[in-house]
Order: sequence, then C-alpha cells, then structure tokens
Amino acid sequence: MKKITRLKVLENYRIWLRFDDGVEGEVDFTHKPRTGVYAPWQDYEFFRRARIGEYGELRWDDQLDFGPDSLWLQITGRTPEDMAPDLSSAPTHA
Repeated sequence: MKKITRLKVLENYRIWLRFDDGVEGEVDFTHKPRTGVYAPWQDYEFFRRARIGEYGELRWDDQLDFGPDSLWLQITGRTPEDMAPDLSSAPTHA
C-alpha cells in the first residue's frame, strides 16, 4: 500500500501529493460534485484543510477521505494490476 508523505493544497480544488515511493503529482478535484459526501467542499476553506491521515491517506476532518493507492493510480496513469503484477497472473478457481 502506498502512503502520502507530503501534500500542498493548490488553487481551484487541486492538490499536489508526494508518495513514499517518490512519485508526486497533482490531483484535480474540480469534477467532484459539491453535494452529498462532498457538500462540505462548498466551503473552499474546508477543502483547504486537507491533511494526511494516520494511514497515509488524504482526508478532511473525519468526514471524507481518499485512499492513497487510488490517488497514486490517478497520478501515474497506471492500473491496479501494475501495483500487484503477481496477482494478475495468479490462477483463479471457481
């Protein structure tokens, strides 16, 4: 599992992240709705309170969080199989 080690909140609902393997890049949250679980983001100051959680995840208070693996995949453009190549070739049984 990847872990976020640094973050910087940028303008326009974007966040720069660095991971424990040295990968870094930006995640754009402008496409997320400002309703439902994302309703607190209507207040941009709430969005700016992003932090790294106890397990290396991206979180906002205790209301909303994103797993580091999914953010790493988004930044790198890789697939879940790239993170665990041994699993993609493992035999499956019915």
